[in-house]
Amino acid sequence: MTSESLFSSSSVFLTQEIHLESTLQDLPLYSFTVDIEQPGVALTRIFETHPFIPGIILTDQGKFVGIISHRRFLKMLSRPYGRELFLNRSIRLLQRFVSDKLLLLSGNTPILEAAKKAVQRDTEMLYEPIVVRLFPEEYQVLDTQQLLLAQSYLHQLATQLLHEKTQAQLIQTEKLVLLGQMVAGLAHELRNPLNCISGNSKFIQESYETISMVLAAYEQKFPDSGNDIKHLKENLDLEFVKQDFPDLLKSIQVSSERMNQLVSSLRSFSYMDDSCKQETDIHDCLDSTLLILKSRLKMGIEVVKDYDNLPLFPCYPGQLSQVFMNLIANSIDALEEQMKKDWNYSPTICIQTKIKLLSDSDFNSYHHSLSNHEFSLERSDLDETKDYLYIKISDNGLGIPDEIQAKIFDNFFTTKPIGKGTGLGLAISHQIIVEKHGGQLILNSTLGEGTEFEILLPMESQDLSDSE
Repeated sequence: MTSESLFSSSSVFLTQEIHLESTLQDLPLYSFTVDIEQPGVALTRIFETHPFIPGIILTDQGKFVGIISHRRFLKMLSRPYGRELFLNRSIRLLQRFVSDKLLLLSGNTPILEAAKKAVQRDTEMLYEPIVVRLFPEEYQVLDTQQLLLAQSYLHQLATQLLHEKTQAQLIQTEKLVLLGQMVAGLAHELRNPLNCISGNSKFIQESYETISMVLAAYEQKFPDSGNDIKHLKENLDLEFVKQDFPDLLKSIQVSSERMNQLVSSLRSFSYMDDSCKQETDIHDCLDSTLLILKSRLKMGIEVVKDYDNLPLFPCYPGQLSQVFMNLIANSIDALEEQMKKDWNYSPTICIQTKIKLLSDSDFNSYHHSLSNHEFSLERSDLDETKDYLYIKISDNGLGIPDEIQAKIFDNFFTTKPIGKGTGLGLAISHQIIVEKHGGQLILNSTLGEGTEFEILLPMESQDLSDSE
């Protein structure tokens, strides 16, 4: 008995219908079936009617036993007495002369993985069709050429997507540069009126103190002033003004000082010049970042700082501030999510700094963490004889699932809704630490317990090239 059901029209290979995650069942599959007790001429009729099919499924009492490819069938018939030997006898005889080295794959096999296995076959089997198992007892045939065409298309698609992502990253980088320039300009423009407010408030305070002394001298000299003066003092509530005015001046001075600190933080954060490194106080960078994020830290989030005595460190301060901003902002996001679920939760961010000399256990721990994220770490990457500037930013938030940790430093990877994140923050942070400063950025996270990022910067980083 012969089954002549060709692939459905919805399965036809159209490049626009497949994507990087497509599997073999998304490609055209052929399901012509012949029982091996049928004469070989049954194969001839199918191949003559459908000359472009790659092969035919062979069954024995309804069970799959193999395939006969169009190419091998023609090869067998071209042998001396081939037509007389195989066409009028059962296909079972023909099957004995056909190689049983089939490549059998599941229909869920990704196209790229299947193509890799197909080209790894022996030369004589290289262009033999592939058997695709869709269900336990349902087998169909895939043309190897169609598979390789699909692989070629997917490579082109991957190249195009990579190009588009690169262009998007360049645009995002340009936006960040423009934003940095705008922030720097805004900070500069704010600095002048702030200096005016701060300087004049001190002058006003000194003037007020002088005027108060003069008024006190007048009151002492002329205690019995006229009724007009008394009524004027009562109408102006002079006693209240004398008590409240110093506090008003003090609040103006405190506010202007805070604004000055904020402007300094914005200028430091927006300074992205990487032409040369600067001797930098790392704690100033961290504190400036916390000041910028202060409005988001008012939700009951506690910041615990464990700062060691650190020397000035040669680095690109604007870039490190950007790293700190990304890491701390991510911690705040995680803590806010946890706070929505647990009202009794005590959100905490811990920031630790110190000078660290690595041990064998440190290296093994870092090697394990980086290998989980598809980064390799060799002994040469971390020098156990060298001091490192160590910065750890941790939180007691939700933690990060393992499958997300593996992609956390990928460009454009984000778990945030559209418009809430670009997927570039951690990727850029990793690039700044590893490529710009010759260090390591290491993630450790346990689901349900929290997340920590460890930054290791070699103390001799000034030996690195200052021209990237």
